[in-house]
Amino acid sequence: MRSVRVREWVQRSMAGSVRAVLAVLAVAVTVPLAGTIGGMTPAHASFDPGGYDFWVDSDMGPIKSRIFRAHDGNTRRVVYALDGLRARNDLSGWEINTDIERALTAWNINVVMPVGGQSSFYSDWVAPSDTNGQTVPYAWETFLTRDLRRALAARLGFNPRGNGVFGLSMGGSAALVLAAYHPDQFRYAGSYSGYLNISAPGMREALRAALLDAGGFNIDDMWGPPWSELWLRNDPFVIAPMLRDNGTRMWISSGSGVPGPRDVVENPLDAYNVTVAMGLESIALTNTRAFQGRMDSLGPSNAVFDYTSEGVHAWPYWSDQVYKMLPDLSANLG
Repeated sequence: MRSVRVREWVQRSMAGSVRAVLAVLAVAVTVPLAGTIGGMTPAHASFDPGGYDFWVDSDMGPIKSRIFRAHDGNTRRVVYALDGLRARNDLSGWEINTDIERALTAWNINVVMPVGGQSSFYSDWVAPSDTNGQTVPYAWETFLTRDLRRALAARLGFNPRGNGVFGLSMGGSAALVLAAYHPDQFRYAGSYSGYLNISAPGMREALRAALLDAGGFNIDDMWGPPWSELWLRNDPFVIAPMLRDNGTRMWISSGSGVPGPRDVVENPLDAYNVTVAMGLESIALTNTRAFQGRMDSLGPSNAVFDYTSEGVHAWPYWSDQVYKMLPDLSANLG
C-alpha cells in the first residue's frame, strides 16, 4: 500500500510539469547520447601526485580509491567525492577535470575519490547487467558504507562518522541516497545537477537510454521493474522525509541549462554537445526544483538550494559549486 500511495503522490505532484519534462527529454534522448549524464567536458586526463591509490576488497573485487590528505594531517574531517555516469576505472572525473582536491585539502579536509562505477548510481544492483557481459552485480552502496569505510578507519584512522559526500549528476543523486540511509556516516550531502526525482514521468525511459549508452548496462538489473520498492528506495524525491528527519545538511544546486561565455572560451564544446548538455541540465533543473518543492512541503529543512543563471551539464560548473559550497561543508564536518 505504501508503494501505491507514494506513486499516486508523485504522479499528482508532477502532473503539471509532464509536458516540460518530456520536451526536454526529446532534446537530450532522441539525439545520440555521445555525452550523456555525468560529464560533457572533453576529458583531459590529469593525475595529481598529491594523491595516492587506496585499494580495498569488495564483493565486486578490488576497488581503487584516490586519497588526498588534509594539510594539517587530521583524520576527523572526511568527504567522499562521487563521479558521474561515465566514471572511468583509472581516475575519478573530479581528478581528471578539476583541481578541487587541492582546495579541499587546503581547508584541512581529507578527500576520498572512489574510482569506477560507470552507470552504477553507486547502489547495490539486483543482478549483473545481462547486456554487456557483467558477471558480478554492482554493490557500490555496500562498498562505500561498509568495506571502504572500515578500511579507511582501520588503515588510515579516518573518522567513520560525520563525513560528507557530494557528487555530480549520477553522483549527486547517490549522495542524497547514501546520506538518507547512513546518517551516522554522512551528515553532509551535496548534489550538483543531480537527478533527484527519478520517479517523474519519462525519467525511467531517459535513464534506460543513458545506461545503455554509457557501458551497455541494462537498467532492469539495477533496481528491478518500475515502481518496485528499490526504485522508490533510491529516489531522493521519495525519501526526502528521511533526509529532513536525519537533519542532513544538504547543498543542492543546478544550472539553468543556458550556456555561458565559458562554454565558448574556457570549456569549448561543439554545437551538438552544447545542445545535449543544455538538455541534460534542463532535466536536472526540473528534477531539482521538484525535490525542493517536496522538501518545502515537509517544513523547515537543513538544506541550501543554489540555482545559477547560466550553466550546462559540464565540469566547470560543478567545480564552481565545490568552491561555493566549501565554507559550508567545512563548518559541518568532523
